[in-house]
Parts: sequence; C-alpha cells; structure tokens
Amino acid sequence: QVSLVESGGGLVQAGGSLRLSCAASGRTVSSYVMGWFRQAQGKEREFVAAITRSGDLTGYGDSVKGRFSVSRDNPENTVYLQMTSLKPEDTAVYYCAVDQTRYRSSYYYSQRRDSYTYWGQGTQVTVSS
Repeated sequence: QVSLVESGGGLVQAGGSLRLSCAASGRTVSSYVMGWFRQAQGKEREFVAAITRSGDLTGYGDSVKGRFSVSRDNPENTVYLQMTSLKPEDTAVYYCAVDQTRYRSSYYYSQRRDSYTYWGQGTQVTVSS
C-alpha cells in the first residue's frame, strides 16, 4: 500500500511559477515510474509528466512541454513538478501517481491512466489571467 500526498498548489497569475511536491509513504517508490496528471473541471484526467525510477528519462504532455519539469528525490521518497510560464488553461487539480508495473526496460514510462495503481488526493492549481 502506497499513500501519496500532493502539496504546493495555489493561486498564481499567468506567467508565474509553482512547484508541486508529492510525498510517498507506506513503501518506497524509488523502483517505480512516477507520473503527474491533471483534471480540469468538466474534462478528463490527462497526462502531464512522468519520470522513470532512476530519473534518467522524463516525458511530458504536449501542452506542457518546455514549461514543466518533473524530478524526483528517491532518498526522500518524493517527486516534484516544477511549473513555469503558467497559463489559465493549466488550471486543474493535479495528481501524482505511481506505476508499479515491472517494465523490462528502465527507460520506459506510460502515459495511460490505467497503468498507475496508486493516486494522491490532488492539489488545486488556479492560474488567473
């Protein structure tokens, strides 16, 4: 059982930055891919970013490429999402999740929601224009 708690959300003006944190407890997540997703009101949950277990490979959704950066601190069992140049359309609840699939390659991550087994409760990010 893994518990994930996101923090760092809030209200920010367009063009601003926020750093989200996701702290895991219950067991170490250092062996797993970690992902960030978001869900805007009335929309489906969408992939934002993922990072492989060693942090050697990261991936991003098209709408956030070049603006968001995902990282992890395995000894601290924590994953981060640095968000810059925020836009009103980035407004959503942001969730972190862990993918416990044992992939053959350590250089792989999934963008599929159903690949991820445990999810946090989410943190609200609101970007004003």
